Amino acid sequence: MTQPATRPPDTPGGYRLRYTAVTDVGRHRKENQDSGYASERLLVVADGVGGAAYGDVASATAVELIRRLDPGDSVGQGSGGPSGDETLTALAGAVHRVHDRLAELVEGDAELDGTSTTVTATLFDGHGFGFVHVGDSRAYHWRRGQLQQLTKDHTFVQTLVDEGRISEAESRVHPQRNIILRAVDGVHETEPDLFRVDAEPGDRVLLCSDGCSGAVEDQQIAALLGDGSVDSAAVALVHAALDGGTTDNVTVVVAEVVAAGAVDDEETSAAAAVGPMLVGAAAEQPRRGPGGRAGAPVVTPVGTPAPGTPEPLSPTDTGDLEPVPDEHGGAGESLDEEHLRYAPLEPKRHPLLRRLAFVLVPLLLVAAVAWAGWSWTQGQYYVAQDGDGVSIFRGVQVDVPGLRLSEVHEKGGFALRDLGQFSREQVEDGIVADDLGDAERILDELSTEAADRTAEESSA
Repeated sequence: MTQPATRPPDTPGGYRLRYTAVTDVGRHRKENQDSGYASERLLVVADGVGGAAYGDVASATAVELIRRLDPGDSVGQGSGGPSGDETLTALAGAVHRVHDRLAELVEGDAELDGTSTTVTATLFDGHGFGFVHVGDSRAYHWRRGQLQQLTKDHTFVQTLVDEGRISEAESRVHPQRNIILRAVDGVHETEPDLFRVDAEPGDRVLLCSDGCSGAVEDQQIAALLGDGSVDSAAVALVHAALDGGTTDNVTVVVAEVVAAGAVDDEETSAAAAVGPMLVGAAAEQPRRGPGGRAGAPVVTPVGTPAPGTPEPLSPTDTGDLEPVPDEHGGAGESLDEEHLRYAPLEPKRHPLLRRLAFVLVPLLLVAAVAWAGWSWTQGQYYVAQDGDGVSIFRGVQVDVPGLRLSEVHEKGGFALRDLGQFSREQVEDGIVADDLGDAERILDELSTEAADRTAEESSA
């Protein structure tokens, strides 16, 4: 887990913020695709979507561009900054710039096709907060013990809630709750939600990825957000999400509004030199080399030169080495291309082996591709109908004559007819899982739904 730190500088013309940012890759993920940023004026959370399509690149790009609104950041726009409704205009413009930048990245690297990110951010002007929101990350406002969710999830299940088809409680365990309807992807223009919230001393603001909000109930969020310092509250929220069984990355940004003349404790004052905080994928963005391949991670603390700044040559750089003489004694002599073109060719050796290689190499390549494809299918899982019941299948849900690309991995132990109509239709179509753990989670949720419906019918 990234350790928190705070900085409580003065905000001219009003209140100021104590803030912190914490992220954790989670217990079920290998990479962190969340990015977070926190400073005296700007708070940002971005949750990258795309998996193999580099969601980390999308979230890091979003934070990198939006943080330029921060007048206190080394890459920001200098002193001052927007205030009032100007904060909304600035935030909306930043989100559109993220869209344009992602479009450029996808055009230059096909591997990034399909990547996108949520964006939830707020600019503080000393008197209130301007918010921008796209996706299913969330913003909460805590005041005198009362918690209010400021943002609405742009998800499929939220539309079902809005239409009255399912309840809020049902939406938290719905098999399709992770389907996002709006995100910043560089392809589809999206209009973000924009709004302002006035500030009072003692107010706290929480921005978090769905790895937190999806695993921690609002009542617990309210209790943890209002308890202790912003540092301890942020750490407690991350631990609550991990203990609550989240299968995603977890990122939280917490800020507290304080009077301009408020006295800080020793711990807060000692942390004042930390400055803006950058966490998650934005802080450790992989360097993308030729062909879009990721290389070693580049750690970019806020305030340091961007990756790619020229550095003095080290003794291991080839510029420090003497030219290697060729076997004819010349140091770096160029070869005569015409001489090489007409030089006598060496006699061909082992003509039979060459013919065999000409035939066998393509066959081996085809076999290798086929084996790789088969191996890939065996790492895929989905939940679907199995006769009258429901099971986890390993493989892919594709019919190929003469080939069996999936098999039952685990039976659910309940009947398909015991599910509600919506879930039953989803199972009949097949629910694709991210991995085996995700498939087991989906099956458990469906099993719980079937048991609850059976109990209700028995008591009726």
